Amino acid sequence: MSNVFPRHTKSSLPTAVSGEGCYLIDSQGKRYFDGSGGAAVSCLGHSDAEIIEAIKQQASKLSFAHTGFFTSEPAEELAELLIANAPDGIDRVFFNNGGSEAVESAIKLARQYYLEIGQEERCHLIARKQSFHGNTLGALAAGGNEWRRKPFAPLMINTSHISPCYTYRDRCDDENEFEYGQRVANELEAQILEIGPQKVMGFIAETVSGATLGAVPAVKGYFKRIREICDTYGVLLILDEVMCGMGRTGTLFASEQEEIVPDIITIAKGLGAGYAPIGAMLCSSKIYNAFEQGSGFFQHSHTYMGHSLACATGKAVVSAILNRGLLNNVVEKGEQLKSALVSHFGQHPNIGDIRGRGLFIGLEFVQDRDSKQPFSSSIGLNKKLKQAAMDAGLICYPMGGTIDGVNGDHILLAPPFIIDDNHIDEIVEKLDIAIGHSIQSKV
Repeated sequence: MSNVFPRHTKSSLPTAVSGEGCYLIDSQGKRYFDGSGGAAVSCLGHSDAEIIEAIKQQASKLSFAHTGFFTSEPAEELAELLIANAPDGIDRVFFNNGGSEAVESAIKLARQYYLEIGQEERCHLIARKQSFHGNTLGALAAGGNEWRRKPFAPLMINTSHISPCYTYRDRCDDENEFEYGQRVANELEAQILEIGPQKVMGFIAETVSGATLGAVPAVKGYFKRIREICDTYGVLLILDEVMCGMGRTGTLFASEQEEIVPDIITIAKGLGAGYAPIGAMLCSSKIYNAFEQGSGFFQHSHTYMGHSLACATGKAVVSAILNRGLLNNVVEKGEQLKSALVSHFGQHPNIGDIRGRGLFIGLEFVQDRDSKQPFSSSIGLNKKLKQAAMDAGLICYPMGGTIDGVNGDHILLAPPFIIDDNHIDEIVEKLDIAIGHSIQSKV
């Protein structure tokens, strides 16, 4: 009998007792390859000796000092390391305890920024459908994941949502990818004009879509047009890299590959690599200077923000990513993994699309490849895939509602950055077993 309030009251989960490299081990001794890093968290794998030692060293000196009274060496050092490697113009780091808090901070920062510069009317946020930005009320309102939003809709702030950049399903036959990207990007301009430019404070998007849509990168030129629109109307561009950042797509910040600089960036997950709960919101010097020259006070904080132990962990994790050549491994092994998946599943009758960037890859499932018709949501295919993969000893991240919040299924793969060729073979083999057990009987 457990006193834990679990995510699902009717599920019975194995008990994880240890981790070793790319594997988690349960109380029965079964080993699971962590093919999704939990939720794209465990980028360094498990039981990394260097990270554990950094945690021990910090715990022996200082674990907590409230940021209302002190700064700390770990917070200062991690902020310096992040800014040294951030896009040009990003200048300050506001620490949080996770991704939802980071997004909540970004939304509040955007609102207060306009108060600081005397544009009080700006309070409206625009985001994208089929996005996810976190589970606190502000972050949930920003997200476009309909099944997550629905129970709490009466409690949320009003936001607008434009189309995602989802070329597999939404590009017209007479458009090339660039034309499609420009068309859906221009929905932002239309939405700003409809609301009133003087009322819009920000546009938020995942640089590479995460769990809701399943690792969908934007087409070339999309974010450059988004940046141009935001600049034209004085709207802040907020890029959510909670899941796709910190090296997951092959660069420390995913926006580097889009050749743009956002005004605000949110990060988490891979920042602590699962060794400590930590997130952060980074902003431009323009935004910070408005506060410094104005009220001097950001009216938002949390007790555990800038936690010394978490920041020391984050510094050790980011240093490991940069100093061990792991970004190169993400690019190299990401290409190999995607190639292996395409080779093995590219012609599978029930896999319509294999997409992603770096070690952040999605597979979308369909009942019919030609029509792209999804499986009926009543089947609960994503749940069957998750269980079949666990039975096969593979942790992946399946999700339903890929297309519209109800229909569509995909699997997200986000393995640790330390994988080798044998691990790639293992992912493909175990995924093949899981798909065989969960789909073939439904065809």
